[in-house]
Amino acid sequence: MLCFRETAIGRVGVREEDGFIVSLYLPHRSDAVSEGPETPVIREAFGQLEAYFAGRRKTFDLPLRMEGTPFMRKVWRALCDVPYGETASYGDIAEAIGNPKACRAVGMANNRNPIAIIIPCHRIVGSDGKLVGYGGGLDMKRRLLELERAHVAD
Repeated sequence: MLCFRETAIGRVGVREEDGFIVSLYLPHRSDAVSEGPETPVIREAFGQLEAYFAGRRKTFDLPLRMEGTPFMRKVWRALCDVPYGETASYGDIAEAIGNPKACRAVGMANNRNPIAIIIPCHRIVGSDGKLVGYGGGLDMKRRLLELERAHVAD
């Protein structure tokens, strides 16, 4: 089931399969359409996303099914350890998963994260701290990081 809602960042979609969130569609995906009514899991996901956008939620508590290779899933779990309002580099994530030379592979896994925002790939930056690559575009990445930093300061 795939459903879309207007959110603080634009039209976002959440896909659920068998009671698990499997993907999140960022606003640039204007070609996709809702497939039916919201399920309880999708409704909960949108509720948590709305709380996140309002600065009332720093982490997500949703049933996720991360579909990818074992390496990708390891990277995605490590992304969830980067604190709200902070950033880490691809090298930091490579170190965190015990494979310090895997920076490029970490970047590829980060790029293929199907559950953006909930699995916070937007918090990963270049080794020099510059914003690099994001499926939703660098403007969206900047916007999400600024949103988090504003609420950390509150």
